[in-house]
Amino acid sequence: MANQFLNIECRLQIHVFSTHYFVIPSFFMTIKRIKHFIFAALIGLSIIILYKIVSGLEKENEQVPVREVFLIKDVQTEQVVINISMRDSIVSFGLKFLGTPYVAGASGKDGFDCSGFVYFVFQHFKIKVPRSSAQFKNFGKEISIDSLRKGDVLLFLSPSSNVIGHVGIVVNPKGKESDFIHASSGKEMKVIISSLKQTGYKRRFVKAINVI
Repeated sequence: MANQFLNIECRLQIHVFSTHYFVIPSFFMTIKRIKHFIFAALIGLSIIILYKIVSGLEKENEQVPVREVFLIKDVQTEQVVINISMRDSIVSFGLKFLGTPYVAGASGKDGFDCSGFVYFVFQHFKIKVPRSSAQFKNFGKEISIDSLRKGDVLLFLSPSSNVIGHVGIVVNPKGKESDFIHASSGKEMKVIISSLKQTGYKRRFVKAINVI
């Protein structure tokens, strides 16, 4: 009986010893493999991140010209809007003085002559124009009657001589029937709105100019 217990004890000791002998090295082998795996994963992740960064920079560089084109378009659009708004503002400001008396040589709120009125309106918007009608002859950019816009200036001959003697500002562009505001020295003797289709102005009309 004693021999049987001794054999059992010996087998248990050998089994326990053999278990520790094989388990401990396996445990260290597993940690080593995990470290290799983590190291490989970090390298792979770093390569992916670097690729994404480089790809993003390349795409960004490719898109720069498109962004610049859109910027140019926005600037051009903004300039057009400002131009239109300016013309409306010029007309609106001029209309405030309807009925103001015609006064020869004057260019103030109490009275205007024709060039004085045009000068006063544009000066309010810091736009330089001549003070006398005759000086408008070679001023501004000539435009066709069909291309008239609000704020353009119409030039007329003097009733008594073959020189530029009257000017007005377009308020309602309609080609040869456009309406304009001006300080009239006729029977009205005040700031009024007239039409190019009226016989007197149709006959004396010289040209239209853009001064904006």
